Amino acid sequence: MQRATIKAWFVIHKWTSLVCTLFLLLLCLTGLPLVFAEEIAHLSEPEVATTAADATPRDLDAQVSTALAQYPGDVPLFVGWDPDAPTVYVNTGARADTPPPQMHTALLHATTGEVLPAAQFNEGVMYFLYRLHTDLFLGLPGMLFMGAMGLLFAVAIISGLVLYGPFMRKQRFGTLRTGRNRRLAWLDLHNVLGIVTLGWALVVGITGAINTIAKPLEQAWQSEQLGEFAARYAGQPRPATLASLQAAVDTARAAEPGMRPAFVSFPGTGYSGDHHYGVFMQGNTALTERLYRPVLIDAKTGELTAQPQLPTYMSVLLLSQPLHFGDYGKLPLKVLWALLDLLTIVVLISGLYLWVKRGSTEARVTEIERAAKTGGAA
Repeated sequence: MQRATIKAWFVIHKWTSLVCTLFLLLLCLTGLPLVFAEEIAHLSEPEVATTAADATPRDLDAQVSTALAQYPGDVPLFVGWDPDAPTVYVNTGARADTPPPQMHTALLHATTGEVLPAAQFNEGVMYFLYRLHTDLFLGLPGMLFMGAMGLLFAVAIISGLVLYGPFMRKQRFGTLRTGRNRRLAWLDLHNVLGIVTLGWALVVGITGAINTIAKPLEQAWQSEQLGEFAARYAGQPRPATLASLQAAVDTARAAEPGMRPAFVSFPGTGYSGDHHYGVFMQGNTALTERLYRPVLIDAKTGELTAQPQLPTYMSVLLLSQPLHFGDYGKLPLKVLWALLDLLTIVVLISGLYLWVKRGSTEARVTEIERAAKTGGAA
């Protein structure tokens, strides 16, 4: 590799790393507990008695009525099911377009209708960590900024790999030069751990960047695909009286017999237009349970309107979200994700140490050239 090329890659690696490192440290530190968010949430959830496999679920319209009684004046927004417990959640709000932080949540037993203690959207340490991790409490601008940091991180990883090439050619993998000086030992630790975590860090960085544009992608889907059906109701007000929710879900089940309902959106929430229930169905495997299939039910008549296919960009988004936090493989994969997260924290801290103990750019380039010729000896 020519000296000018090495210098260019070194400058790219240096500045992309410096710009994003502090934010990446924040993401790694907040992301560590978020990997186990589901398990942590279950610790605070009430013990729910299991029911017989053939137990009849309580009518969903009755469940919604019970939830609304907990929050007088609210309107129903979403209804969903916990796949791991016999519970139903109902989200309500002051109006149909209530943002998630202002929603109320009622948790109900799926068969008895008993009201259970429920965590709210905007409460607790995990909510604080989630907002800090996703948008720095700045909304969409904060999300896009963190996405940009994720892309810079990907560039830093690739440029670091290019620079590590000379060391790899003539030095045994995993070598730590501890007998020379502290800076060389930190450099080798930074390089080795960087290579070990390279694939994972690229996946997490890129999927994290994709997740930051979730809201624009959802808005594009709503305006493109749902707008087609909304046009049929142009000039008509949102229905004041809704058809049976239970009947709508039963219709969706019949339309997609190989799937199960994950959640239902009410008219006006943005997920199904102003005139439909959106019954979002999911598969029964680790992969297909992430790929929702919307079934639109006319909220006034209860008739099936459409079963639109999600566009490719929405499928990519839905698949990237669980991959970012290691949700595909349950607890074993989450533990692996946590270990790699910890190793990445060491990579970031060692990079900061090397920058503090830096020499001139020319000296560093010379060091890389010498390593290529001597097998890493400095």
